[in-house]
Amino acid sequence: MSKRTHSHGIALGSMLATVMLLASCGGGDKNSPGVEYMPDMYRGPAVEAYVDYGQDPYTRSEELAVSQRERPSARQPVAGTIPFSSDPAKAGFNMPYPYPNTVEGYEAAGVSLKDPIAMTEANVEKGKVIFMKFCQACHGEQGMGDGPVVNNGNYPAPPAYDGAQLKDLPEGKIFHSITYGKNIAMGAHASQLNKEERWLVTRYVQFLQNGGKMERGPVAAVAPAGN
Repeated sequence: MSKRTHSHGIALGSMLATVMLLASCGGGDKNSPGVEYMPDMYRGPAVEAYVDYGQDPYTRSEELAVSQRERPSARQPVAGTIPFSSDPAKAGFNMPYPYPNTVEGYEAAGVSLKDPIAMTEANVEKGKVIFMKFCQACHGEQGMGDGPVVNNGNYPAPPAYDGAQLKDLPEGKIFHSITYGKNIAMGAHASQLNKEERWLVTRYVQFLQNGGKMERGPVAAVAPAGN
């Protein structure tokens, strides 16, 4: 190799190194990461639900990408839509809840609404898992109204499940209260729990009503008011 060829090679290499160095520095912007090779491979973008991020602005125009970001990527369910189960054994959970969020609806649910889920140890255990996630913070692990939110002074103590106020509360009223909430302190849980999950929680509440037993003894008859 001649000295001239060798010199040209060195010069070419130096020029290439200089160009790469300048490109990697990102010009005058000190916050620029410089030239990155396939940045999405190691720094994934945050993706929000129901947002269409559009075509890649690197290969399409930025205007197209921006216009597509303005439209949702998934449509909201039609008003009145309810979750559907194709399991024939759970067909009852597909039907709309018929009782309104009124005093009359609450009383009607207490009379007519029955838990379609059997009172078994397995179902009680499933209900406990859900209860511990959504209910125990206020009601306490044993339903005594002594959850951590109450103990921290941030919430009025709800009545105990085995107390006089709730011990004989019908399962329909329990389910109705979970669905719509109760008074000001307890919010509705229909958006967090589907019908099957609410009925499982109802079974576990009954388990606590019974003092940790699967079944309770005969309930004493209550004389009508005024007698």
